[in-house]
Amino acid sequence: MTRFALTLEFDGTPYLGLQRQPQGMTVQNAVEDAVKAFSGQDVRMQSAGRTDAGVHAYGMRCHVDIDTHLPPFRVMEAINAQIRPNPVSVVKCEIKPDDWHARFSCYERSYIYRICNRRAPLTVERDRAWQIPTPLDADAMHDAAQILTGEHDFTTFRSAHCQSKSPIKTLDQLDVKRGKDEWSEWVFVEARARSFLHHQVRSMVGCLAYIGMGRWTENDLKAALEAKDRQTLGLNAPPHGLYFVEASYPDE
Repeated sequence: MTRFALTLEFDGTPYLGLQRQPQGMTVQNAVEDAVKAFSGQDVRMQSAGRTDAGVHAYGMRCHVDIDTHLPPFRVMEAINAQIRPNPVSVVKCEIKPDDWHARFSCYERSYIYRICNRRAPLTVERDRAWQIPTPLDADAMHDAAQILTGEHDFTTFRSAHCQSKSPIKTLDQLDVKRGKDEWSEWVFVEARARSFLHHQVRSMVGCLAYIGMGRWTENDLKAALEAKDRQTLGLNAPPHGLYFVEASYPDE
């Protein structure tokens, strides 16, 4: 039995999320079915993170154990051949020691949230960014975001369905940056931590958007954090602007 570490890129639009669900298709279902199709083996994929319905990934790390003598490149090619037409792709495949675990060996996870700041309706970027037509003050958003970095009780920014044992997390980075292309203004929110609560990134982005619109001040954000009460949350940003970017491991 060989442990293969997979790096996945996926469009989360048609899925109920990454983790297997009894009531519908997920990214995990798609990968496990693809492995079964070429190997004849039932496998259980383990992942660095759990993404909600509609959330995307540039570099989600996972692992599967397969009884095969195929090299990693051929395993990657076989999964990609069988997973079509699902919008999931294995962009890297490696052999790892048996004690390497995609979730438990990971010491840091990174996300980016993409906001398209324009009035014209989205077409190519539809379901891949949160459109806010109101001009956003990205500098004010970035300054306010620093209130949330460090160790805090993030109960306010935690989903009622979160399964984490503690609401206390340490946020290593929360940066807000502005970009632009020919037709659109963009605001990017980059978050990095060892782990996140369910809906934490989306909840933080929603509140920062309020600040960018001028509806909240830094004091409002600080009060919401200190309240430790989900009822004080300003806004939970929609899932389709969120992307899992990277999982980091000590041996890499």
